[in-house]
Amino acid sequence: MSLNIAIIGYGYWGPNLVRNFTNAVNSKVTHVVDFRPERLSLVNKMYPSIETTNNVDEIINSTKVDAVVIATPVFTHFELAKKALLNGKHVLLEKPMTSTVAEAIELIDLADKMGLLLMVDHTFLYTGAVRKMKELIERRELGTINYFDSTRINLGLFQPDVNVLWDLAPHDISILLFLINEKPLSVNATGVSHTNNGIENIAYLTTNYSSNLLAHFNCSWSSPVKLRNTLVGGDKKMVLFNDLEPSEKLRVYDTGYNYKTDEEKNKLLVDYRTGDVYIPKLEMKEALLEMANDFVQSALNKKQPVSTSQLGLEVIKILEASQTSIKSNGKEIKL
Repeated sequence: MSLNIAIIGYGYWGPNLVRNFTNAVNSKVTHVVDFRPERLSLVNKMYPSIETTNNVDEIINSTKVDAVVIATPVFTHFELAKKALLNGKHVLLEKPMTSTVAEAIELIDLADKMGLLLMVDHTFLYTGAVRKMKELIERRELGTINYFDSTRINLGLFQPDVNVLWDLAPHDISILLFLINEKPLSVNATGVSHTNNGIENIAYLTTNYSSNLLAHFNCSWSSPVKLRNTLVGGDKKMVLFNDLEPSEKLRVYDTGYNYKTDEEKNKLLVDYRTGDVYIPKLEMKEALLEMANDFVQSALNKKQPVSTSQLGLEVIKILEASQTSIKSNGKEIKL
């Protein structure tokens, strides 16, 4: 049994989706939808067996299509996904899931009612590096997690409809939610627009927890260098994830500190520990293919995927709250 899939949107990410869903097990890409003739002509050249069209409704209403993958601008996600679900189609949404929390909740409720799979493509959850970090945390090798700090900066690509947090932070927020079981209580965010259109091109987001855990996100379209770094610090060990490294993406540092209070002198005494650094071996599978396989098998076998719609919703909750905080000069916003 195979899943017949239509991919809506053949822009930046669409070609990667078509390639990986073509290679996925029990998967058949039958249709690609795009409004631009030049994009459809590329599909026709590379995949002669795939039907192309500029008519979204034709695909959503087709009885030959079992599932749709929506790789269009975020403001179109809700209407397209809702139509697809109402017409009995499983749905995979590119990140971010929707433009608002209310839209995400409505889609999740509709998918449950229709008995269909709704999933969000948070590809990083399928990478060998993130899976290894999850393993290290679950094995308590890092100890108690004290902080999560991510930097995702580069020059461009300025988006016309969403700010830099909505564009870049979903990657790292999804990683945080996947790694850490504790839910954040609130957020603070600041940002600035240097293009006079009200869309922030530099922003900083902090998520606050009831424990001593602190998570911070630095996102920018205005950096002269491209950085993709995530630091996860525990009280035993710390790990650095550098996604731009071609092979040695993870480094685990046996580094930390111990402290005690000298009550007589009213001083904090800190003892620093610097140990070995090691590079763990990672699975070298293509993350997007792993995601595609997860979507197909979850739809066919009615199982829960790794990247759930609930996780997608939690990402939107943080993004929506961060936007409110930015517009309120960094005010703490409860989740």
